[in-house]
Amino acid sequence: MSEIRIVEHYAQPVETVWRALTDPEVVPRWTATGAGGRPVGFDTVPGTRFQFVGKPKPGWDGIVNCVVLEAAEPELLRFSWQDNEGGAVTEVCYRLAADPGGGTALVYEHTGFTGPGGYAMAKLLGHVRRKMLRVGLPPVLAELA
Repeated sequence: MSEIRIVEHYAQPVETVWRALTDPEVVPRWTATGAGGRPVGFDTVPGTRFQFVGKPKPGWDGIVNCVVLEAAEPELLRFSWQDNEGGAVTEVCYRLAADPGGGTALVYEHTGFTGPGGYAMAKLLGHVRRKMLRVGLPPVLAELA
């Protein structure tokens, strides 16, 4: 089984990082470094069905269907992830913790990829997500602070 695990540290407090990860108006500002996904119908209430809608690409219509599985503001957000074509269901998890200096440690995990296709998808999504979290998110966090 393949998975994506990214650990990042940001200077901003946990509440600011949580807002950047969960505010539907803010999310597209940092996902623009990837497929530009914007959450449609998102709320941090478990059971909420929502979609990430991004730029379509050959072989992908730009839509990911999700369900919030768990949310504990401002520390944890976990949701399912399935392409609009009905592929395998995987899980995304954001874990946030305060750093001693007032910043935030973020652990991003995307798990449940299986088989050769899952391995390839994890590699692709891992590259895109690293760019979003390392290049796209920091300037948005600086603006929010």
